[in-house]
Amino acid sequence: MSITENCLQIRIQLCEVHKTVKNNKFLQMKQHIKTKRFPLLLALVGVILIGCSDQLDQPELNNNFAGGTDFSKTDDMIFSLIGVYQAVTARGWEQPLVVSTRGDDVNAAGDQQGLKNQDRYIYDNSFFGSRTLWETYYGDIIRAHTGMEQIERYIEFADADGIAKGNRYIAEAKVLRAILLFQLSQVYGAVFIPESSNLEDFANVTSVPSKEEVMQHISSQMDEAIPLLLDMRPNERTDLPGGVTKYTALMIKAVANQELKNYQAVADAAGQIISSGKFSLFNEYYELFKTPGKLSDESLFEFQYSDFGAGVGERVGHLYAPYGPNSWTPSVAGASNGWGFFEPSMKYVSFMLDRGETERLETSVFFSQKGIDSIIATTEYTAETLPDFVSPTTRDGDTNTSDVRSIFSSGKHYLPTNQLIPGRTEYGSNKNYIVFRYAETLLMYAEALLHGASNSAMTADQAVNLVRERAGMSPLSGVTLDQVIDEKYAELSMEWGKRFLDMVRLGRNEELSYEGRTFSANKAFVTYHQDQIDEFPILGEVSN
Repeated sequence: MSITENCLQIRIQLCEVHKTVKNNKFLQMKQHIKTKRFPLLLALVGVILIGCSDQLDQPELNNNFAGGTDFSKTDDMIFSLIGVYQAVTARGWEQPLVVSTRGDDVNAAGDQQGLKNQDRYIYDNSFFGSRTLWETYYGDIIRAHTGMEQIERYIEFADADGIAKGNRYIAEAKVLRAILLFQLSQVYGAVFIPESSNLEDFANVTSVPSKEEVMQHISSQMDEAIPLLLDMRPNERTDLPGGVTKYTALMIKAVANQELKNYQAVADAAGQIISSGKFSLFNEYYELFKTPGKLSDESLFEFQYSDFGAGVGERVGHLYAPYGPNSWTPSVAGASNGWGFFEPSMKYVSFMLDRGETERLETSVFFSQKGIDSIIATTEYTAETLPDFVSPTTRDGDTNTSDVRSIFSSGKHYLPTNQLIPGRTEYGSNKNYIVFRYAETLLMYAEALLHGASNSAMTADQAVNLVRERAGMSPLSGVTLDQVIDEKYAELSMEWGKRFLDMVRLGRNEELSYEGRTFSANKAFVTYHQDQIDEFPILGEVSN
């Protein structure tokens, strides 16, 4: 069972109680925010902390600052941690798209002009998506600090075992917080680094840490967390299956140092993951992003969602509709279609066809007939030379009939309707959202070695060929940096903007200048929303 399946039943049961309990401290906090004019950064904090979006908190914790919590009940500290998990995974539909929709692997489509502008490196400082990303991510980072501070109160009353458990819970919360902070900096570059839940910290900010400072901070935070975390795969945990472990933190340390171009630190962190012998690639790439791949041995961390095995009633899910075709013929009648906002690029499709990719292309792209016609019209391929899997109908029998908005949809965000729990109709219902996986670890490691780092976990050839073997590709010998970067393009496209980060870091601006786009280094970061600048004028002075 997943963390949601173990713990979200608690969420359901506590929600109604939670709604009726007043939190005097947080009501005062909301007034403080109003009088101090911090609504734009922390507008959602009050909702998160007193509303049903924080349903996983134990009701007693609603009075924790008013003296209502018995912190001597140290077994209850887990509820503070569960609240952090829930806050971090409860992402609005637009937020992953704001993080992900740049780069030559994906195009923005549909009627979200702000997102389409961002995809073309034309940054609109009134786009609602960049505003809500900032507000909700910071709200959830503050929520993580609140959870850590609650756990610290429990530790004051704990025995030796309870102290060790509490310190581990705090380390887990640091890792969860780091995921959000990393993605914020991925979008904006220079961002604030909250050190506590104290809102006064934002009263007189005079500087904004650079992206390099944020990555250094994340790396240092992971160094603090790693010794305290469980030495196992996330799916080996029995208390919170799929929860953070030592290897999640090592992965985050690796990606932060990759952004810093500290390739020896990348090789060291990724090498520890590889040398552990605990991780392996899921045998079927096509199923990795679907129900069979949930919490596989490849997973280092994923946002978890659940229909609780039932076709009706409470569910906890992410809204995947933006990724799906806006019209289709599902194999399960009544299953909802998507919105057509997120489209694999023709450049990516052509790249994969030219490489002879099969499993990864079929998995990554949900074709429509209009998309197939466009391939034939713009490339050397004909209806006769295209592989059979290039079809509007997937191997699971769902047919993409879209001919407006998008001509391709993301296969990595598609859940076959025959994998929906009977009775559920929402697009992608019950599907997890992978954040970090072992294939990325292997490819980061290989790249680090080719940048001059050293490590004995395995060779660059071995790391790359493990990934290629799973994809049905022939092995390489004497792998080059360009080959590794191409392998990352093939393997990781449509996943959290990883391709865009690689191209920016490597200065490969020409790759990002495609299909009418022109990219330059000064377009690496999205413009702060005007509301943010109005609230924090220092942001208007930032030069990333």
